Amino acid sequence: MNHLLTCDKLVLMEITWLGYSCFRLKGKQTAIVTDPFPPTIGYSLGKLTADIVSISHLHPGHSYLQGVSGEPKVLSGPGEYEINNVPILGLTTYHDGEHGAQRGKNTIYIYEIDEVVICHLGDLGHVLAVEQVQKLGSVDVLLVPVGGVSTIDATQAAEIVRHVEPKIVIPMHYKTLVVKRELATVDRFLKEMGVKEAVPVPKLTVNKNSLPLTLQVVVLG
Repeated sequence: MNHLLTCDKLVLMEITWLGYSCFRLKGKQTAIVTDPFPPTIGYSLGKLTADIVSISHLHPGHSYLQGVSGEPKVLSGPGEYEINNVPILGLTTYHDGEHGAQRGKNTIYIYEIDEVVICHLGDLGHVLAVEQVQKLGSVDVLLVPVGGVSTIDATQAAEIVRHVEPKIVIPMHYKTLVVKRELATVDRFLKEMGVKEAVPVPKLTVNKNSLPLTLQVVVLG
């Protein structure tokens, strides 16, 4: 029997990177948008709809609710949620390495969409402690900032990946041709991860049966 046909019996969820720290996670019943940004960032959200919007912190570049149409449920802090049969856990972390003294708090979100666990680290500013990694549980897809300056840098991001041990890691929050902020590019993170070349793909489609057996770095663009 064709393996692809077997996998297709399970609905493939879609992960689309819209730029910066913003993704659209589309499952069978629910669409989630993470950290929507204003036009001043350099990207365009387009005509974006969602059932849920999660905000890691209230910086304007991560909380542009005007860019998402419909009447989404907005999550803007830690807690345990379940919306449209999607369990979501928000964990308190910090936007800097000094327990929030410089930039305040940051919320990590873990979503379980169609049996795939996705973790969005937001604007995490420090390496996770052992107990924090344990709270994340088993992560299938890790969305990690790598650009430094106001978040962890490439080296710290690679260390977190090693501790969390996801099946797939997708970098975010880094310098591109359209981002007006001074951040590092994705190249250093790829080097830290031992990836010589990564061709960006428009979106990632995945289900629990199609997850790789060994870590895969996916660059979206």
